[in-house]
Amino acid sequence: MTLPKDPAILVSYLNTQLRDFYPSLEEFCKSNDCDMQEITNKLAGIGYFYDETQNRFK
Repeated sequence: MTLPKDPAILVSYLNTQLRDFYPSLEEFCKSNDCDMQEITNKLAGIGYFYDETQNRFK
């Protein structure tokens, strides 16, 4: 799967996927063969961090 390259679009895309289809970021990454650390590092670069309790990036 190809994820959006722009971090602002990526955070929106991921939050929608997490809200609608996946119980966790880990499950999203497993299902889509994505590197969770790469995603979290990229979004941390624009000030977003994954909140496990809310299952979204904030």
